[in-house]
Amino acid sequence: MAFDRKRKLPRLGRSAYQGHAVVFWTNTLEQHARGRLTPSFHNLFRELMLHAAAREQLFCPVYCLMPDHFHLIWMGLRGGSDQMDAMRFLRINLEPALGNGRRWRHQAHDHVLREEEHQPDAFVRICCYMLANPVRAGLAEREADWPYSGAVIPGYPSLHPLQPGYWELSWRIYVRQCEAGSPPQSPP
Repeated sequence: MAFDRKRKLPRLGRSAYQGHAVVFWTNTLEQHARGRLTPSFHNLFRELMLHAAAREQLFCPVYCLMPDHFHLIWMGLRGGSDQMDAMRFLRINLEPALGNGRRWRHQAHDHVLREEEHQPDAFVRICCYMLANPVRAGLAEREADWPYSGAVIPGYPSLHPLQPGYWELSWRIYVRQCEAGSPPQSPP
């Protein structure tokens, strides 16, 4: 039986990607082609991420662009957040900038974080593993040397996961933004 490259990967039900879901996403170019990894591509990525965040009410505490793929973590801020729609938007709008007819693989890979992976120490380890990707690939000596990583948190353009105190601050911002979107509580 021949392997069909256009076959869909198994996914959880759509509701697993909605609401306050926390998902680790990976998007890879077809045939591991190398894309345009330039400051202008990075700026476009950040702009489109900001639009995706605004459209679907998402928080991105960490991302890392690589020559043939990118990783990011999205966290839903509202009950109506939909990461599947956000990823579709991002892929469609970013693909023309890949150049030379390059395309994304048929489907993004995702990992919906389990409850134990939401714990602060486990979550930071997952994020730091993502940020170390360029070092493991031999593209940078240290994570801080790689110019194509960061966070997209609406209203906080200069925050970066490698800054001291980032994780505590980003968690406070996330909780505050989630609470801002909570439905009004009925009086006791």
